[in-house]
Amino acid sequence: MKPSARRVEKAIAAVEAAAARRVPPLCPLCGRPIPPDAKSSRHHLTPRLKGGTHMGTVRLHQICHSAIHARFSETELAKRLADVESLKADPEIAAFIEWVQAKPPSFHAPTRMTKERRASRKPRD
Repeated sequence: MKPSARRVEKAIAAVEAAAARRVPPLCPLCGRPIPPDAKSSRHHLTPRLKGGTHMGTVRLHQICHSAIHARFSETELAKRLADVESLKADPEIAAFIEWVQAKPPSFHAPTRMTKERRASRKPRD
């Protein structure tokens, strides 16, 4: 049984209305929307290596997530930066947030580890 043209039009209108209502999630770190085409990932508020496997996660832009891990060790994240508010309060992340908020929501750029963090890492054998 073939659907009538009226039914098809009604179904298309319903789908388009639902799509228009759909709001992309907001990045809790920078506050920008995370569109479907943007690179994003889940950040474990307590790192998995420090017991956070089954604890809370948040969806972040990939650039925001990379900025966190480029600046802080897993231990530092577990001890003093285990929630979004404490991350936002850190001066380095606050400067990053100020910079990235001027970028479009789908903006992505490679992120490098800071010189200080690279110097403090244990050498690999």
